[in-house]
Amino acid sequence: MADLSAFPITSRWPAKNPDILQLYSAPTPNGVKVSIMLEEIDLPYEPHLINIGADETWGDEYLSLNPNGKIPAILDPNGPDGKPLALFESGAILLYLAEKTGKLLPANPAGRYETIQWVMWQMGGLGPMFGQLGFFHKFAGKDYEDKRPRDRYAKESARLIRVLETRLGGRDWIMGDEYTIADIAMLGWVRNLIGFYGAGELVQYNELKHVPRWLERGLARPAVDRGLTIPARS
Repeated sequence: MADLSAFPITSRWPAKNPDILQLYSAPTPNGVKVSIMLEEIDLPYEPHLINIGADETWGDEYLSLNPNGKIPAILDPNGPDGKPLALFESGAILLYLAEKTGKLLPANPAGRYETIQWVMWQMGGLGPMFGQLGFFHKFAGKDYEDKRPRDRYAKESARLIRVLETRLGGRDWIMGDEYTIADIAMLGWVRNLIGFYGAGELVQYNELKHVPRWLERGLARPAVDRGLTIPARS
């Protein structure tokens, strides 16, 4: 049995099965990237719900794993060279799991880097902009009298989703016929934008053709359906 006692996070969230990958997350657009990925590749793992509303990511135990204080993070007892590996940042985790299992990332170098390109695009643009729009439209920012911040993020989110619309023209998935980590990186964010954030009208979502069909295909996948609610909220 693996010994994970050297990782302080396990004192706060003990591993029932320390021989399998430990996931520390919450069912947010960033968090579900990893749970969906784990469900897709069928890799055994143990999920731990991190209550971000209670600021659990800012406790010493969680910060020992991710000094940036964000979810998700993983602890893989079977990391490179058979040694435990702690990893944070959702995009880095997707790449690690894809390379660890040889799944959902093209093997040929050109396809691999093109897929990584779209993952980076999501991390640097689509995710942050959608998140800011959510804040100014749905959360505390909605009460600001000045609507220029909301409108700024709405405009940029509308532009970004049209980049995705163009990419998906004539394609089932971002990389064509092949479903990859690029799709996993974005499905939760687009779902959140038009669902929980209620920002579909602000980005003229009903004018799109390819993105809605792509989202419907993605949400119909059993692994996606399961991953969207993992870790389960209390």
